[in-house]
Amino acid sequence: MRKSGILLPIAGLPAKYGIGTFGKEAYRFVDQLKEAGQTYWQILPLGATGYGDSPYQSFSTFAGNPYYIDLEMLVEEGLLKEEDIEPFDFGDNEHYIDYEKIYKSRFKVLRMAYENCNLEYNGSFWEFVGDNKFWLEDYALFMAVKNAFDGKSFAEWDDDIRLRKPEAMQHYKNLYADEINFYRFQQFFFMKQWKKLKQYANENGIEIIGDIPIYVAFDSADTWSDPKLFQVDENCMPVAVAGCPPDAFSDLGQLWGNPLYDWEYHAKTGYEWWTKRMFHCRKLYDVVRVDHFRGFDSYYAIPFGKEDAKEGVWEKGPGMDLFDTLRRVLGETKIIAEDLGFLTPSVLELVRQSGFPGMKVLQFAFDPREPNDYLPHNYQNNCVVYTGTHDNDTLLGWLKELPEEDREYAKEYMGISSDRDEEIAEGVIRLAMGSVAKVCIVPIQDYLGKDGSARTNKPATLGDNWKWRMSADDLTDEVVKKIHRMTWMYSRL
Repeated sequence: MRKSGILLPIAGLPAKYGIGTFGKEAYRFVDQLKEAGQTYWQILPLGATGYGDSPYQSFSTFAGNPYYIDLEMLVEEGLLKEEDIEPFDFGDNEHYIDYEKIYKSRFKVLRMAYENCNLEYNGSFWEFVGDNKFWLEDYALFMAVKNAFDGKSFAEWDDDIRLRKPEAMQHYKNLYADEINFYRFQQFFFMKQWKKLKQYANENGIEIIGDIPIYVAFDSADTWSDPKLFQVDENCMPVAVAGCPPDAFSDLGQLWGNPLYDWEYHAKTGYEWWTKRMFHCRKLYDVVRVDHFRGFDSYYAIPFGKEDAKEGVWEKGPGMDLFDTLRRVLGETKIIAEDLGFLTPSVLELVRQSGFPGMKVLQFAFDPREPNDYLPHNYQNNCVVYTGTHDNDTLLGWLKELPEEDREYAKEYMGISSDRDEEIAEGVIRLAMGSVAKVCIVPIQDYLGKDGSARTNKPATLGDNWKWRMSADDLTDEVVKKIHRMTWMYSRL
């Protein structure tokens, strides 16, 4: 059955207090997806973000981002009053998130809600704490201690707590018991609001496509609490880190800096941590997009301390052994394999063996100089086609920078004579919708006709990423009807 959906991060929703949340605008967007005949809402990772505000660098693999807790819902529950919130500055630009202002204000407001919430006698809260103890306790302690050290990376903490000496662990648990409970409170309300929103989406025929990064951040509760999972030394410092080798886009490659997994150890445990991680993801999402899928076949290891990615080496990943284990323990999980980039025969074979649909991105398709698997006439049914991803420019931004030869080739391929960017961009959307791919996903910016100023992320850059958000009047009834008509025309209703 042919289906389609829209890509819009939670942070990119309209909202009253500076950043998208699980509040009324999220429910309104679900209603609009339904009216537009869509099946999927694809979001980015929901994790608690750290430096740089990237959802792909989180303080925890399991914890949710407290920024997404809707404050108006807390008012409705009697935990806050509107006058409690009004004095705080969350930023005044409806199209861009001011993360500095959000960081300085939101936790203070959540703290007020926490102090007004009588958790001691809240059975649902304590049930949540018990069910999530395997990650929640370490995360809450990690964040409390991080605050005590002025936000520094755990690599800079005192040795006793950095290396989790039992006496130090107990000392900090006692000293910051209330702060630890505050972080439990955040996760409880995150999950409570998200489950309610997801249930509403599912009841209205909308499935959630989530996104999990293959790696975790070094400065995270995961690395600190269980260093045996990673390639680190006796001082919990990385031996090698993740990245990508030099290519046409970067002479120095990409130095991500994430600690690499000790796959031999994971295999000995029966991939217990990965099983818990995927089980957790299945509670959050209906479909899981696994980022950087090629890293399960082979991964690029860069010696720790290098300033760029030129001196890395390729190492063998777990391959199908991991996914066979996940199937055996958890049963079938709906997964999308992010198989973009340079793919070796072994990576292609891993995708084939897994049976997971891979990704096709039309912004990569129009190079007339060489054969291209991203052109729709080369697609198999078992794939997900995108006009662009969160790492691409919007279609209008892309067309503005596209070399003239590639642009003319794209026009010829689509049978478009007009030179208007808006018409070419719509042609790319129609090309995706009309392809044989069983799922088509279009970023909301492309349906809205936004230029490059609405780009979500530009890889290997800092400063202006993850900030764009939709305003409340962007997605009009006219646009919704146009999406529905196109979805009907290409049999994706």
